Amino acid sequence: MPERQITDQERNIAERARKVLPGGSLGNIGTGIVIADGKAGRVRDASGNEYIDYLMGSGPMLIGHAHPEVIAAVHQQLDKGTTFFANNEHAIELAEEIVSAVACADKVRFTSSGTEATLFAMRAARAFRKRDKILKFEGGYHGMHDYALMSMITTNPVDYPQATPDSAGIPKSIENEMLIAPFNDLETTTAIIEKYHDELAAVIVEPFQRLIPPKQGFLQGLREVTDQYEIPLIFDEIVTGFRFAYGGAQEFYGVTPDLCTMGKVMAGGFPLALVAGKDEIMAHFDRDAEPDAFIPQIGTLSGNPIAAVAGLATLKILKRPGTYERLFASGQTLKDELQRLMNEAEIPATVVGESPLFDVFFTDEEITDYRSTLRADKAMLTRFNALLLEEEVLKGDTKFYVSVAHDQADIQKTIDAFSSAVQRLKG
Repeated sequence: MPERQITDQERNIAERARKVLPGGSLGNIGTGIVIADGKAGRVRDASGNEYIDYLMGSGPMLIGHAHPEVIAAVHQQLDKGTTFFANNEHAIELAEEIVSAVACADKVRFTSSGTEATLFAMRAARAFRKRDKILKFEGGYHGMHDYALMSMITTNPVDYPQATPDSAGIPKSIENEMLIAPFNDLETTTAIIEKYHDELAAVIVEPFQRLIPPKQGFLQGLREVTDQYEIPLIFDEIVTGFRFAYGGAQEFYGVTPDLCTMGKVMAGGFPLALVAGKDEIMAHFDRDAEPDAFIPQIGTLSGNPIAAVAGLATLKILKRPGTYERLFASGQTLKDELQRLMNEAEIPATVVGESPLFDVFFTDEEITDYRSTLRADKAMLTRFNALLLEEEVLKGDTKFYVSVAHDQADIQKTIDAFSSAVQRLKG
């Protein structure tokens, strides 16, 4: 397969980016591609090359790019105003739908990003418990704020529960406010919670951590031990909300937290996220209900009507019969075929994840937590991703985000690309 053809126009755009953006990028995907447009399950770059897209905006586009019903809803609202910094009926209707769909949600507070949502979820738990420390899981991603950037991408893990910063510019004191546990290790996690229970404000977890499913009984055990010590359990469902099931991972795995965060899918490609949870915790966002432990939360675009109508249109589509069945069927086909091809080529590789969200780790070891992912061959994954790109299949450094917009032609072309890439890896 020939290398991607790049036009002078795209080269010029990339050169302009290098002059005004640190590293010449927005800080996200590192392929260097400039995307010009997207439709359904495909995108085109500024040179006119078309790709089957498994990046999908890093997950928001579960129903595909530029879905006509979402675009129509947004166009209709544009003539009426884009944001008001006040209540609007569309945001209220979206909150009503969230409360109806999500098991832990008695009340909803909107933000503009997942980073804000997890920050405010932690703050709400601290206000409620009147404690400071938060336990998170090594390798867990909760956005870009200081607390989240503890032991997320560390290359030199230390003993649990010590936290290590993943970024320059974080105050040293933050390390003392975060405890770190290993995902899927209930015994170690329970021991940490038992030791520090009187200092803990909350436990926050991605119920599906990046690409790693929870072991049988792990989330249930986490729910039990946090209940025992009356510690709020936060599910970060920015990624899994409305992706694994209409009620999120808490519906899919059958475990209900005290608080959750959601974003990405919910807003149909527009900036909107939320904190949702039990009345007694969410009351801290209400000055009248909690005057002595009030959490001010002000956001210029929080709950803006454009994102709200896009979200309502997206959720309406997801509720249609057969939607999740098709999504899971497509993803399972891709997972099975990728693993089969790796096995037949005798390449040590393990396909990990759930049907709507997965990737391959180049190792024959079981992937159960962050440290086991570090033993996989990252150079081989980088090579595999590059080969797929040459076959006109686009994904991020990690993760295949499957969408309901990927049709049978997309799935078959992807399998063909898998086959070609695997053979070239083997050779």
